[in-house]
Amino acid sequence: MNDQKKNKGGEPKGERIAKVLARAGVGSRRAVEEFIRLGKISLHGKVLDTPATLVTTTKGITFNGRPIKDKLPTKLWLYHKPKGLVTTHKDEGGRDTVFAALPSKLGRVISVGRLDLNTEGLLILTNDGQMSRWMELPTTAWKRKYKVRVHGKVNEARLTALKNGVTVDGIKYGAIDAQLERVQNTNAWIQIVIKEGKNREIRKVMEHLGLKVTRLIRTAYGPYELGNMKEGDVAEVSWASMEEYFPSELIGTAPKAERPMKHWEKGGKKPFNKGKGGPRERSQVKPKGSPNRGPKRR
Repeated sequence: MNDQKKNKGGEPKGERIAKVLARAGVGSRRAVEEFIRLGKISLHGKVLDTPATLVTTTKGITFNGRPIKDKLPTKLWLYHKPKGLVTTHKDEGGRDTVFAALPSKLGRVISVGRLDLNTEGLLILTNDGQMSRWMELPTTAWKRKYKVRVHGKVNEARLTALKNGVTVDGIKYGAIDAQLERVQNTNAWIQIVIKEGKNREIRKVMEHLGLKVTRLIRTAYGPYELGNMKEGDVAEVSWASMEEYFPSELIGTAPKAERPMKHWEKGGKKPFNKGKGGPRERSQVKPKGSPNRGPKRR
């Protein structure tokens, strides 16, 4: 199945197909391996049965019968996810999804991690599976920052103790920086910073402290912040910003020209579109710590 040219030493030349398809935006390497297991990836008309296949190009590769195009320039977007959307391409329960609500001109994109149905705020999107995986890696150590509204009596000493980590129902969570911001009757706002982002981590830890989360907003992921983006806003990250925060071997070479974003055509699910033009978009984002890079806001 490894229909490959060989190098001078007689060894097969190329890269594992999962890595190549991740760069082409099909999904993360793990997702591509699952697609292969399900028989969705073919090479020159033959269904692949192993992710160990080596390739040098996407030529001849199909996904669900459709040819895979060569890698597009790496792109990154910030999206203000509204409450009530699931972060999946298709929901078996028929619920509204993030990807149906996005502007169609983005093409196929994947999310960096997930936000659950009732969590809102910053969700990062990319067309590159390798980039998504890099941002999610524990070794990258990008912090996730949240504003959390809880119902119940807050014990500040127990909040402070979370910096040492906590175990809930047998699951060990790493250091959590939790700062009480203000109290409103029986409700309170807490700022929380975590590095791991395990499944429903904040909700489970707050419940462990006797607090019920009534609103959860992600305000930052690594160097990128939600800022004044409104629900449904989409903003493309400038190439200058990506050069500053990502390894060069990950993002590749800069495209010939960086064109400013145009107004998107009407998006998918109407309940989350604002006005007649679909989800609002903003021009290139200037992330925290990058004061003089990228085009100005318009």
